[in-house]
Amino acid sequence: MDNLARIFRAQSGQVLASLMYLSRDLQLAEDALQDACEQASKKWLVQGVPENTVAWLHLVAKRKLIDKLRQQSSQQNPNTLQLIEQSLYVQDDTDLETDYEVPDERLRLIFICCHPALSEAAQVALTLRTLCGLSVREIARAYLLSEVAVGQRITRAKKKIRDAGISYDVPNAKQLSIRLPSVLKVIYLIYNESYSAYEGQTLNRQDLANEAIRLSLLMVKLVPNAEVFGLAALMLFHDARRLSRSSATDPYITLEQQNRTLWDQDKIEQADVFIHKALEYKQRGPYQIQAAISGLHSRAKSWETTDWAQIQLLYMSLFHLHPSPVVALNLAIAKANGGLLKQAYEEVVTLKNELNQYQPYYAARGELESRLNLTERAISSISKAISLSKNSIERDFLIKKRGQLLKL
Repeated sequence: MDNLARIFRAQSGQVLASLMYLSRDLQLAEDALQDACEQASKKWLVQGVPENTVAWLHLVAKRKLIDKLRQQSSQQNPNTLQLIEQSLYVQDDTDLETDYEVPDERLRLIFICCHPALSEAAQVALTLRTLCGLSVREIARAYLLSEVAVGQRITRAKKKIRDAGISYDVPNAKQLSIRLPSVLKVIYLIYNESYSAYEGQTLNRQDLANEAIRLSLLMVKLVPNAEVFGLAALMLFHDARRLSRSSATDPYITLEQQNRTLWDQDKIEQADVFIHKALEYKQRGPYQIQAAISGLHSRAKSWETTDWAQIQLLYMSLFHLHPSPVVALNLAIAKANGGLLKQAYEEVVTLKNELNQYQPYYAARGELESRLNLTERAISSISKAISLSKNSIERDFLIKKRGQLLKL
């Protein structure tokens, strides 16, 4: 059953997108796909998994969709029903494993999920549900929400799509350029959530990261663009270091202390390819710059040989492009690691009002104060970081660090 679940999740986005384009009704398409998956669960366990699983699911789901449209009353959708029936040219269940290409309408679906008329929270939930095939329960556990709350969020988003008459077509060039940042932001939000998801959940940290990376690679295929390549590179560089972030004895290992031989060189090479493709467009953007920074970390042989000067320049470029206190904090940390410890600390202190509720600010500030032997201040900053931590592993790491300072 786990294998079937993986198949359904991997292929649901493409099938659902095609059904949605045919029916112009996201809820109806989702119901038809769910029925097809239930039928597959029964048949495949007896008959075996077909060679072309996506074609099997697509054709059975289209039949389910026709049944639902007929139940609603074909008079309401005569043209839609006729279109779907015409596309259903395979009539016998025994022919479902033929070499059949499923229309790929996922580009339409991702731009609908990330339409600016929807809230950011709704965009994330709808993307995970439709394009990634995650259940409401999995999404709820990942974001520490109730299933009811997530279900309502998705239902409201679908209703807004229907009531607002949001187009099911691929946006034109102007609309695409307007909506693309929102799409990329949602994908990155999903990836970032993988860092704060709790242990022991059905949907754990790496599951979320995998879904975000899968979406980014899909975007590389569907909308090759400088920032699309940049985001894919950024997440691959980050994910290449996953195995070194924890061990059997240490649940959290900082970048400085990580065993770099554990880094996934295949992902680093793939990310390198993407960042070079991004640079060919000569269109500077924040994801490309962040990817370049992560690439410098990923290619450094050790913490000591990291090119902190180049990282500082990249953060300065990022700040000029998108000035924010978080970027300023990262720039200051790069300066500290590059030898400008006192200057960096002074800059960090000035960010307090803007980052007063930002946990990484206090964790970084405590680290700099510890290096400057400002022990009491470091203890205070780390205590504040602990109070703002949402992740138990992160909290335990900071508590241990505070304990070491208290012994001094």
